[in-house]
Amino acid sequence: MFSSMASASVQGSVAGGLGDPDRIFFGGFPYYFKEEQIRELVESLGPLRSFELVTDGGRGNNSISAYCVYQDVSVTDIACHGLNGIRIGAQTLIARRANHGAGQQPEPHSSSQENCSICWCSLTTGQGQAIFTAECSHRFHYPCIANNVQHGNLYCPVCRAKWDKNNVPLQVPPPQQTRIPFRQFPMPQQPHWNYPHLPYQQPHWNHPQYPFEQQPQDPPEPLTFSDDEPLQSLTSPVQSSSHQNVTVKTYAECSAISAVESSSKFPVLVSIRAPPLKDSEGHGRTPIDLVTVLDVSGSMTGSKLDLVKRAVKFVIENLGSSDRLSIVSFSSNSKRVLPLQRMTADGRESAILAVESLRAGGGTNIAEALKKGTKVLEDRRERNPVASIILLSDGQDNYCRSGSQILNQLPASIRSSDMQQEIPVHAFGFGQDHDASIMHAISDASGGIFSFIESVGMIQDGFALCIGGLLSVVAQELRLTVRSASAGVKIVSIPSGRHVSQISDEGQQGVVDIGNMYAEEEKQFLVYLLVPPSASHVKMPLLDVTCVYKDLASNELMQVQGERVEILRPEVCSPAEKAVSLEVDRQRNRIVVAETMAEAQRLAEMGNLEGARALLAERRATVLASAAAQAGDGLSNLFETELREVMERMASMDLYANSGRAYALAGMSSHSRQRASARGDTKTSCLFGASNRVNFSSGGNGLMQQSGASGAPAGFGGASFSSGAAPGGSQWSSAVGAFETPAMVRMVEKSQKSNQSGQ
Repeated sequence: MFSSMASASVQGSVAGGLGDPDRIFFGGFPYYFKEEQIRELVESLGPLRSFELVTDGGRGNNSISAYCVYQDVSVTDIACHGLNGIRIGAQTLIARRANHGAGQQPEPHSSSQENCSICWCSLTTGQGQAIFTAECSHRFHYPCIANNVQHGNLYCPVCRAKWDKNNVPLQVPPPQQTRIPFRQFPMPQQPHWNYPHLPYQQPHWNHPQYPFEQQPQDPPEPLTFSDDEPLQSLTSPVQSSSHQNVTVKTYAECSAISAVESSSKFPVLVSIRAPPLKDSEGHGRTPIDLVTVLDVSGSMTGSKLDLVKRAVKFVIENLGSSDRLSIVSFSSNSKRVLPLQRMTADGRESAILAVESLRAGGGTNIAEALKKGTKVLEDRRERNPVASIILLSDGQDNYCRSGSQILNQLPASIRSSDMQQEIPVHAFGFGQDHDASIMHAISDASGGIFSFIESVGMIQDGFALCIGGLLSVVAQELRLTVRSASAGVKIVSIPSGRHVSQISDEGQQGVVDIGNMYAEEEKQFLVYLLVPPSASHVKMPLLDVTCVYKDLASNELMQVQGERVEILRPEVCSPAEKAVSLEVDRQRNRIVVAETMAEAQRLAEMGNLEGARALLAERRATVLASAAAQAGDGLSNLFETELREVMERMASMDLYANSGRAYALAGMSSHSRQRASARGDTKTSCLFGASNRVNFSSGGNGLMQQSGASGAPAGFGGASFSSGAAPGGSQWSSAVGAFETPAMVRMVEKSQKSNQSGQ
C-alpha cells in the first residue's frame, strides 16, 4: 500500500513544477492501484515529463491521486477529455488541469472560477452554455456535470465532497452548438491519438475484477435475448445437397497377409465424403444462425478495426435472407449491437449500421463476450439447423490469468461433446499480441477451428474461408461405426484427433462421432486391427463399416453401408500383394505431422527449442522417406513442408512467441478436426493462392485434386501449392490452410475479387 505521499519525478523537480499550466490532476484511482498501473494508464497517451503520486490524505474515499506533465503539451487537453469520467471498478476517474501544489488535493474554487473543472473550457456567462453551481460552490458546465453524475457519481470532481442526490442534474441536456467538440482539439500525429477514447494497451494487472471501462451510454440490454427475428416460412423443404448420400470408402494397407503371419497393428483407412451442394451458388442450402463476437478493445484502434468492419460487411453481403446474424462487440465489457436478425435487405442495412457503430477502447474480456454470444443462441425462440460463433481478438485477456480460467467460465453449450447441442466457436487470433493458447483452447473445447491471422490483409479472406464452410453444411450428427467381421480380429486403436472415438465389446466395435460435414468435405480415419494367423487360404473379412447421419436435405436420418474390408491370406504373398496403399500411407504421414507439431509445441513451451527443432527435423525425414512421398505423392511432400515451416518459426524464443506458437496451434487445430484453418501471412497461406485454382475434381482415391499447372493435389492436409513462383514472384513456402472444400475456395476467391475491386 502507498504511504501518505509518494512521488516519482521523471526529469527532476524543476520539470512540471507547481505553476506549470499543463500540469494535470488525476483523481479517483481506487486504493488498491499500484504506481505502475497508474503510470501505464497515463503514459498510454504519451511520454511524461514529470509524475507525482499522492494518497487520499485520510478523506475516507479510498482513492489515490496523481499529477503529471506530458512531454508533448498538446496532449494535455486530450488527456483531460479522453480520460475524465471513465470508470475504474466502482470509481470514476477525474482528469483536469491542476494549479495546486504536489501532495495536496485541490482546494475549492470560489464561485468566480474561470474554467469548468471537468472540460476546462471557459465558464464565462452569455455564451449559450448552462452553468451548474454545486453545494460546495464549485461550478461546471451543466452537460459536463450531468454526464459525470448520471451513473451515480455524487462526488465533486474538485474537492470530492459528497453531494445530495436531490441537488444534482440527472438528465443530460441536448448538446449546445457553442461548445467545442472534443474532436476539434489539435491532435498530435500519432495514429492512436486520433480517437476521443482511451486507446487501451492490454495491461496485466493484479486486480482484473476492477477493469477500466468507458461510461455506459447505451440503454440496458434485455435480460433474455428471445427477440430473434422469426425464421422465414418455407413452402418447400430445404434442399442443401444434390440428392446424393454421404459416401464411404475403405483401403487396407496391403491386399494380403500370409496365412501364417499375424499383425498387431494392421491399418485400414476409412474415408467419408459428403455430397456436393445442389449448385455452386448455394441456392436452397441450409440456413445458419451466426454470431460474430468482435474485439473492439483499445488495441484495435485504427486500420485493424477498419479491416474487421470490412470483413464483417463481406460476411453480411454473403448471407442469405434465411440466414440470421447477431453481432456482439467486447472490450472491458460486452454488448450485443445487433440482435439475431435475418439478412434480408433491411436486415443487411441494420447489420451494416451496427458494424459502423463499432468504436475501439477499453480492455479485453473474452469470457464475458463469449457468454453473451452464446446467450444469443441459447435464448433464441426459433432455430436454424446450423449455428456457430466467430470470435476475433488481437489481445491478451485482462480478466482471466489462464486458459483454464476462461474455459471454466464458458457456457456448457459450447463445451458440450453432444453433437445435437454443438455450437462451435471458430476463433481468429489477430496479430502477434493475441493469446494464441487461450484462443486455441476455446476453439478446441467447442469443436471449432483456430486460425492465425498474422497479416491485417488476411482478415476478410480468413472469414471467407470460415463462412464458405459454414454456409455449405449438408450433414449433421454423423457417426461412423466399424465392427470386426471375423473371429480373432480386434480393433486396437482409432486415432481420431479431436473427434470423440470409443472402442467397445472387447475390441469388436469402434465408433467415431464426426458431427457436421461441409459439402464435398472428406474425413479419413485409420483403424488399427489385430489380425491373427489364418488356418485357410481364402479371403478373410476384417471390417464392416456403417455411417449414420442427419441429412439436411430431407431432415431424415440416413444410413450408409460401406463395402466390407477383406484381405487375402495366401501361403506366400507376392510383391504386388505386399505393396503399400498410398492412401493409407498418406494418412499415416498426416497423423505423424499432427502428432509431431503437438509434441514440438509442448517442448517449445518448456523452452526446449533445440529439442523441438530436432524432433521436427527427424519427422520430416521420416515423411520424406515414406512410400507415399517416394512415389511422388504431393500431399506427403506438403506435410514435410509444413513441418519445415513450423521448425523455421521455432528458430528463437522471440520468433516462437511472435508467430511460431500461433502458427503451430492453428496447424494442430486444423489437423485435429481435418478442417481448413487460415495460418500465417498472405504469402504463406492457402488464402494467398486460392484464386490460382482452376477447378476441383474427385480423384480415384476420393481426395480433391487440383487442376492447374502443377497438378498437385489440394484440399487435404495442406494448402494448394505451385511448384513455380506464386503471384508477385514469391514462392509458396508452407503447407497451411488445410482441408479446403470447393465451397471454401469459391468464397475466398470472391473475397479476393472484392478486395481487388475495392468494393
